[in-house]
Amino acid sequence: MDPILDSNPDPMPDPYSIPEPIPYSLPEPIPYRIPEPIPEPTLDPAVREQLLTRFADYLDGVAAPADQGTDTEPVPDLFTLLAEVAALKNEVKLESRQVKSALDQFREAFDLVRQAQTRLETGEAQRVEAERRARQGAERDLLLELLDLRDRLQAGYDQARRYHPGWLSRRGKAHTFVIGMAEGLAMNLKRLDDTLARRGVLPLRVMGLRFDPLTMYAAEAAADPTQADGLVLAEVRRGFSQGERLLRPAEVVVNRLTSAP
Repeated sequence: MDPILDSNPDPMPDPYSIPEPIPYSLPEPIPYRIPEPIPEPTLDPAVREQLLTRFADYLDGVAAPADQGTDTEPVPDLFTLLAEVAALKNEVKLESRQVKSALDQFREAFDLVRQAQTRLETGEAQRVEAERRARQGAERDLLLELLDLRDRLQAGYDQARRYHPGWLSRRGKAHTFVIGMAEGLAMNLKRLDDTLARRGVLPLRVMGLRFDPLTMYAAEAAADPTQADGLVLAEVRRGFSQGERLLRPAEVVVNRLTSAP
């Protein structure tokens, strides 16, 4: 034998050789242990009896509607349901018409009340206006009478001032009497003018102004070439106004340079 070949301890295996079977051993069986029984829970007999009673009451309550079948209403069919809906619709329409009629009647009554209130307010306003006009008319009449009295006092005062006594009158002290009378008339005129002024009655200013037909009355006409045409030359009777209301127009003499056609 070749020593070289003998020196290889692991010769190449034969590829066509059948391997030896691997030995197989069964596993040892697992021992089976029977589980111990679970002990039943213990319940107090009184609690058990209470639970059973409550459960029995619950079952009786659930079964009660089935036992009272005669008292429950039957379920209506479709035709009956539609008929009831139609009847309800007609009833709603009727109620709506009645409500609309009631609203219309209420609106008419409200309009009548409002018209009556308007008539009352209009009548009250007319009554107040009539009373105001009546008071103004009465006040105007009284003021005109006072103005007429003032004209008389003014005429007497002017006449007393124009009085020129003669020799015999001065010896008889008539001049002193006339002077005293003029002073008394002047005091009365002043007091009357103050009373009229407190009520808003003031004389109109006309001297040196052009003729105004709204506040003046042309009593006479004169021709003064030194003055403008239509100018007031003199005041015959004094005019008065109360605020913006004319009480009496002034009677004046108007300058007329051109004759009327």
